[in-house]
Amino acid sequence: MDLILKYFPSLSQQQIEQFQMLGPLYKTWNEKINVISRKDIDSLYENHVLHSLSIAACFDFGTYCDIIDLGTGGGFPGIPLAIYFPEVRFHLVDSIAKKLKVVEAIAEETGIKNITTTHSRIEDIRNRKYDFVVSRAVAPLKKLWQWSRPLLKNQPAADSHSGLICLKGGNLDLEIRESHTKPRITDIYSLFPETFFTEKKLLFISN
Repeated sequence: MDLILKYFPSLSQQQIEQFQMLGPLYKTWNEKINVISRKDIDSLYENHVLHSLSIAACFDFGTYCDIIDLGTGGGFPGIPLAIYFPEVRFHLVDSIAKKLKVVEAIAEETGIKNITTTHSRIEDIRNRKYDFVVSRAVAPLKKLWQWSRPLLKNQPAADSHSGLICLKGGNLDLEIRESHTKPRITDIYSLFPETFFTEKKLLFISN
């Protein structure tokens, strides 16, 4: 939790309390339904919460913006972002129902009001449009962009741009070439100079 306050010192008391609750809640739920690697659970705040918040360090989402988290798993990046942006609507989607059970329980227990969920395959999402798609290490960029484009609004919220934001790691040269996109790339280590983020990247493809 200290790492979150190190990089986000202006959190409200409610946000601090909600972030503090994530550690014990995820530990408890992870023993019942495995949503985080056992070796990662003790590094929850760095490897999952702060990693998710790299999006908050780069984007200031407009009030009442609509964001969909594709393949949210245990709720990343959606849950940390929903705490950070309480006026933004987040829709978390995953094809594994038991993972969404964890997401829904944690949202309820922490008092997060701006999250909805859908149990669905990404490619089956229809009839709703969003200002942004966010995703963390779900699929190759080519696939992610293919899934994301039909979900993005043609006219996003007035104070924001529309597009895909994804968190990835390692050498992405081939993946980017194969996607035929030109993402804006941010080295997360430049935001949070911690060893874990050495090869972590944030990619943004504008709609």
